[in-house]
Amino acid sequence: MAQALAGPLAVISDLHSNLEALEAVMADIRAAGVKRIACLGDVVGYGPDPEYCIDTVRAHCEVAILGNHDAAVFDGASDFNPNARAAVEWTRKQLEPGFLSLHAKRARWRWLQELWSQPKRRMWSEGRFLLLHGSPRDPVREYVLHTDGYLNPDKVAAIFAGFTGVCVGGHTHHPGLIDDDFRFHEPEFSAATATMELPAGRKSFVNVGSVGQPRDGDARACYAILEEERVTWRRVQYDFRPTQRKIRERGLPEALARRLELGR
Repeated sequence: MAQALAGPLAVISDLHSNLEALEAVMADIRAAGVKRIACLGDVVGYGPDPEYCIDTVRAHCEVAILGNHDAAVFDGASDFNPNARAAVEWTRKQLEPGFLSLHAKRARWRWLQELWSQPKRRMWSEGRFLLLHGSPRDPVREYVLHTDGYLNPDKVAAIFAGFTGVCVGGHTHHPGLIDDDFRFHEPEFSAATATMELPAGRKSFVNVGSVGQPRDGDARACYAILEEERVTWRRVQYDFRPTQRKIRERGLPEALARRLELGR
């Protein structure tokens, strides 16, 4: 029998250099009394504060997994759209140390580089839970879309064949659960939380949503708390206006500022 999850686990993903959203989420995790945190990647990209987000994950997350924007800092972003590519190039310039760089800057770069270079940092498992950024077939880059169950069931069947139990990812910025009948269940946030059961003996693919750039039409930051037989998504209000201002002041694409208030 698989070992049970060792206590509730807060799972954050797709922080995207958004200091204000991450601060609000970390405060919410503390208020919820959850002691363990895992990050599913895309710590950087899009937003204006990569240093703060890296430092926070390094200090507070017992698990950190590589995302595609983290990888693009080193691999390049030739396959990204122009806005995403511009943000990756800006992020690399902010983070890459020079000859006279201080220790803190070198330590951040080294941490992100190790995340990228070590294959073991692309998936992590505990009990029946498999954590990653994308999918079991491609942990860093493959999107598992909420529409795939009915538009591309063969794809979902292949993904489900790649894990046992519950697979937990991010990447699409869209929270929800795909069950083993390939149906997508979107959380209904009557207030700030939504919970779904994770029955023993059933497979599920859980997307925890995005802290720093939600895309489900809700501008609030999103993360999830895993327990052995349930997942609870939590939405956290934050003031995105300072983030927007910094995006504009630092020369990042305007579209990256506008989308924060739309949740798209």
